[in-house]
Amino acid sequence: MNMNGPSYRFRLERVRALRERREEQVKQEFGVALQARKHRQDEVARTRARIESARSAQLNAAADDLRAHQSYIERLERILQLELEDLARCEVELTERRLELTKASQDLEALERLKEKGRDVHNREAARVEQILLDEIAGNGYWRRAA
Repeated sequence: MNMNGPSYRFRLERVRALRERREEQVKQEFGVALQARKHRQDEVARTRARIESARSAQLNAAADDLRAHQSYIERLERILQLELEDLARCEVELTERRLELTKASQDLEALERLKEKGRDVHNREAARVEQILLDEIAGNGYWRRAA
């Protein structure tokens, strides 16, 4: 045992560690959702480019090919609509993951502040006990010299 007494031990360390792991897990889930959104955005951009390319080709096509081009463009537009719906779902999931990450971070931060406060209280108490001990030692020395 050192002169300052026992070292500080945070009572909720297990809870803090669990919250820290939860925050890491939520960060990973958020990253996955972010990647999924990016993938959907890329798909939407590619489909839009295909539609524009098909429209350009349609302008240059002969009358017989116009129906085929129009049918192709309509299929691409349906695909685009489905991709936009997927992208909207990804945006919702990303927002949910962002909220979970914020909450997990706040929960961990609250425990970290509690831990820090507990450590400060422990350190003040240890300093107070040490000061009492030093005062007692100094007082005993004074009384011995005075006697």
